[in-house]
Amino acid sequence: MTSTPKRISLLSVTLYGVVFILGSMFMISAIQGEYGVFRRVQIEAEAELLRSELDALSAEVAAYENKTRRLSDAYLDLDLLDQQARDVLGYVRSDEIVIR
Repeated sequence: MTSTPKRISLLSVTLYGVVFILGSMFMISAIQGEYGVFRRVQIEAEAELLRSELDALSAEVAAYENKTRRLSDAYLDLDLLDQQARDVLGYVRSDEIVIR
């Protein structure tokens, strides 16, 4: 029993080489490309940042709505009105002393 060594043809080597190169290119593109894994992680982090910013802005809007409602004619909060007059206009009562 003599075994003859199989010769690998140039065509099969070229074919395997092309398949390997194309597979490598697709793999690199899937990881680092415009729609790859790294870009997805970056987009998810940006989305989380924007969600937290939206939550902060929603809380700020709710605070402004509350303050606006408390200063409206239908529901006037005298303590808030006094505080706003002091902060914005610099008013003080006649029995108070201002120390600067």
